[in-house]
Amino acid sequence: MYEKIMNSLEETEQFALSLANLLESQDTITLEGDLGAGKTTFTKALAKGLGVKRTVNSPTFTIVKQYEGRLPFNHLDVYRLAESDEDLGWDELFYGEAVSVVEWAHLIEADLPKDRLTIEIYRMEDTVRRFVLKPYGKRYEGLCEELMK
Repeated sequence: MYEKIMNSLEETEQFALSLANLLESQDTITLEGDLGAGKTTFTKALAKGLGVKRTVNSPTFTIVKQYEGRLPFNHLDVYRLAESDEDLGWDELFYGEAVSVVEWAHLIEADLPKDRLTIEIYRMEDTVRRFVLKPYGKRYEGLCEELMK
């Protein structure tokens, strides 16, 4: 487990850009945090770092939005699936060529790839956030080591 305090929106964006530079096809990032913690803000900066030019916003009502950049990018918000056991083609999303970011990922825990990076975001003050990174698998352990340098 790794921890990092972001004291401003700019620090959060820089952290997301740094992570984006390390990502490869089939990487999965899961995001947890209360409403307003900064999951979508982080995702927007990550998408920018992946070269996505379109406006990225929360896919709350569509579940999945897909974008093109340096790598294809899937942005999932599975909050509305809390009481559902519907299979939305998870294998195609997680094991295709894209990088995937999943907000509220604990709601589809059984469908997630075993290897992934979970990021928990905690709101501490207006612009201060605590990021807790939990890598699952050697690849994500290496990503965390690189990010913490």
